Amino acid sequence: MGILDRPGRDLHVLARSRDGAIRTAKLLSTSTDYDDAAVEAMRRLMGVAPGTAFPAERVTAIRMGTTVATNALLERRGARTLFVTTAGFADALLIGDQSRPDLFALDIIRPEPLYAGVVEASERLGAAGEVVTPLDEAALSTALRKAVTDGFKSCAIA
Repeated sequence: MGILDRPGRDLHVLARSRDGAIRTAKLLSTSTDYDDAAVEAMRRLMGVAPGTAFPAERVTAIRMGTTVATNALLERRGARTLFVTTAGFADALLIGDQSRPDLFALDIIRPEPLYAGVVEASERLGAAGEVVTPLDEAALSTALRKAVTDGFKSCAIA
């Protein structure tokens, strides 16, 4: 059974029986009619009456996929994120590759970055992967502890 969930929207469930037949169900992710949309969809696809015990022995596998992270990015919501990168590259994502929708526009409007702060790690690797400047673990640890104190809940490292 595969489950694709979009919070506050629809939940899509795909079930394959032992004989290979495929059935689908679509429910609202949240509803006053049921506590858990995924369990309710599985119950309906299996023909299990509400209020009866869920027949786990009839289920071989459950696989869940979610668009929660994708939706959070698209909707620009989610945990306050810190970007950690090599010293000297703090603005690399802002600079980007210089692509623009209108090549000759003088006023370029860019979306806000997905991260709210940057920590630059003192370290450097060469082109072949050799350590040129070893990571200053103590300084990075101090910076990351401060970031947590400052309210960062997520971290992207590049």
